Amino acid sequence: MNSWKYCSGLAIIFFSFCAASTYAYGQLYSDSIPAVKERDFLIYYDTNFYSCFPSVIKKNDGEIIVAFRRAPERKNFGERRSNHVDPNSYLVLVKSGDNGISWSKNPELIFAHPLGGSQDPCLLQLADGNLLCMSYLWAFLRDEGLENLKKPYSENIYGTVFMGGYYLRSIDGGDHWQGPFYPPSIPPEVKYNALGKPLSAYNRGALCEGKDGRIFWVVAASTDSADLKRTSNHLLISDDKGLTWSYSCPVASDADAAFNEASIYETPEGDLLAFLRTAGMDDQACIARSIDGGRSFLPWEKMGFRGHPLQALRLADNRIFLVYGYRHKPYGIRARILNPEGTDYATAPEIIIRKDGGGTDIGYPWAVLLDDKHVLVTYYFNKDDGIRHIAGSVLKLL
Repeated sequence: MNSWKYCSGLAIIFFSFCAASTYAYGQLYSDSIPAVKERDFLIYYDTNFYSCFPSVIKKNDGEIIVAFRRAPERKNFGERRSNHVDPNSYLVLVKSGDNGISWSKNPELIFAHPLGGSQDPCLLQLADGNLLCMSYLWAFLRDEGLENLKKPYSENIYGTVFMGGYYLRSIDGGDHWQGPFYPPSIPPEVKYNALGKPLSAYNRGALCEGKDGRIFWVVAASTDSADLKRTSNHLLISDDKGLTWSYSCPVASDADAAFNEASIYETPEGDLLAFLRTAGMDDQACIARSIDGGRSFLPWEKMGFRGHPLQALRLADNRIFLVYGYRHKPYGIRARILNPEGTDYATAPEIIIRKDGGGTDIGYPWAVLLDDKHVLVTYYFNKDDGIRHIAGSVLKLL
C-alpha cells in the first residue's frame, strides 16, 4: 500500500496547521522535514554470517561498492551469540551496477589479515579515483601469551588483544588491493599492541580529502595510563594521498567522558567538522570545528541529540546529510540535513529512516548520493534479534 496515498486525507488536515510537512516511514513529520524515504531493502543477508559495519562509495563509472566486515554466525555453532570481535572476521565487498537496485550475491574478499580479525572497513574514494580502506585488527592470544604482554594494552573477550589500525589501497576501483600498510602511532598514545609495539593509529569513521588534496583522518587514542578506556580524538593528515601520515593536533578530549568513533568533513568555506561518538555522556552526539585547516580545533560541543556513530555527506546544493545510528527505543537509523557550514545541528529536524530494529546491535550507517535528489543510506541491521545483515534505504530529497 502506498503510505502517502493512505494518509493523504490526514496530510491535508495537518497542512492547515503546519506547512511543508511530509510523510516518511509510516509517521507524519512537521518542521519542514527535507527528505522522504522511498524504500528499504536488503544489500547482503546470509544466515551463515554475522555481517556489520558497512561503508559505501559510488565510483566515477557509476558502480556502487559497499564494504563490510563479515564473520561466522556463532549461533550456528551452538554458541550463545556472535560479537564484534572474532578470530575469523575479514573485509568483503558487494557491488551494484544499476544504482542500487540489485547487488552482487557473493561478496568479494578485500582482505583477511593473517594475524587476527579485521573490523570496520572505511572506504574513501580520492579525486583521482583511487581508493583507501581503513581498518583495525584484534589478535587472539592464549593464556601464556597474555601473561607476557607489554603493558598497557587493550583486551576484549576471549583473550583478544587490540593491534591498532592498518589500511589498504586500490588503484583499479576495488578490483585489487595493496597492503596492509600501517599508520604511525600518534605521540599521545600510551598503549602497545600484542607484539609489544606502540599501537598504530586507528578509528572507525569517514575520512575526507580536502580541496587542497590533503587527506584528513580523525583517530582515537588512549592517553592516560590510569584510565585506558577514556579515549580522546586526534587529527592525522596525509599530504601524499595516504602514503604517509603526520600528527596534527588534538580534536576532542574530556576529563570524564570519552570520544572515539569519528567522521570528518570539509565545508565549502574550508572549515573541518569532526562528528564524534561519545561514551559516558548519555550517548550525546558531539561536534568539533577547525577554522584553520586542521592546525587546531575549537572546544567540542554537544549537538543536542543522541546517536552514533555519525557520517556526513555533501549534497548537490552543499547542504550536509548527517546520518547516525539510534540505539534507543525505537531502535533504528536517523538523519538530519544541516546547512552548508553545519551550524544548525541543534535545530535541524530529525529524519527517522528506520525504527524497527531488533535491539541495540544495529546501525553504523554510511550514505552516498545516487543522484542530485536521492541518497542511499547503508547500515547493518537485525529484526527481532535475528541475523545481522547489511541493509539500505533510499531517501528522496525535497
